[in-house]
Amino acid sequence: MGSRKTGMIFGLAVLACGLVCGCGNNQNTQDAGGDRKPVIIGIDKFEPYTYLDMDGNVTGVDIDIATTAFHELGYEPQFEVIPWNEKNALLADGSIDCIWSCYSMNGREEDYQWAGPYLYSRQVIAVRTDSDIQNFDDLADKKVGVQVTTRAANLFLHTVDSALPHVKQVNCFATTEDMFAAMRKDYIDVIAGHEALINELIKNGNGAYRLLEESPHVSKVGVAFQKGTHQELAEKLGGVIRELSENGTIGTIAAQYGLDADKVVVRGDTDEK
Repeated sequence: MGSRKTGMIFGLAVLACGLVCGCGNNQNTQDAGGDRKPVIIGIDKFEPYTYLDMDGNVTGVDIDIATTAFHELGYEPQFEVIPWNEKNALLADGSIDCIWSCYSMNGREEDYQWAGPYLYSRQVIAVRTDSDIQNFDDLADKKVGVQVTTRAANLFLHTVDSALPHVKQVNCFATTEDMFAAMRKDYIDVIAGHEALINELIKNGNGAYRLLEESPHVSKVGVAFQKGTHQELAEKLGGVIRELSENGTIGTIAAQYGLDADKVVVRGDTDEK
C-alpha cells in the first residue's frame, strides 16, 4: 500500500465484557450483530479504502465490502485502526483476526493465509489535459513528481523492475500536497502515485488534468489471515468475495468511492489484469 500513517488502535464498537479477540479465539461471544460472531479486522487509514469520516466513523471501500461479505458468513466485523508496523505481531498474537486495508498480495503470497484477490491496486500517471504526453514513450524527456519512498518513486528511479523509460528528472516530494502544488505551478510535467491519491488531483482540478491509459504497476489486493490459521473461514470468505464480484456488488461499492470498477475489480480466477 505504499507508505502509510500509523494511528492509535481505534475500536469501532465495544464488545461485551470478556472479549479479547475475534472469531479465531473466542467462539462463544456475541455482539451488536445479534447472533453474528465477531471478527476483528485490522485496518490502516488509507482513503478511500479504510479511513475515518468527519464524524470519526470508519468508512471506505474495504469497510463496505468486508461488512457485506462477513454478514453473508454470519460474522459482525469490528474494525480497529492499528499501528501498521505492528500488523504481523497483532495477527500472530490473535489481537486481530485479519488485515483488510488495500493490502497487496504481490510478493506476500506465501506470508499469509489469503482470501481474494478482490481488487487491483493501481499506480497511475497524471498529466495536464493539454499535455502532448499520451504513453510511456512520451515520458523520456519529462520532469516527474512522486512522493518519496512510494512504489511510484521506486518505479521511476528504477530501484525495482519497471517498464518506464528513464526520464529527464525525478522529483521526490515529502507530501502529496507538495507534489500536487508543483504540478499546479508547472514545475513538473507529470505526477505518479497510487490511484486513490492521484484521483484527488483529478477530482479537484476541474478538468485541468487527465490520467494516462497505461498503468506502470498493478498489484492484487486481498484479505490476510495469520498463516496456518482460519483456513476454513478464509476459503468461505474467498467464495463470498467471488460472488460479490460476479453479481456487481464490489463494482458498485468501488464506484461509490470514485474508483473505476471496470479497471479495479478482480473478476474470475484470472492471474493477469
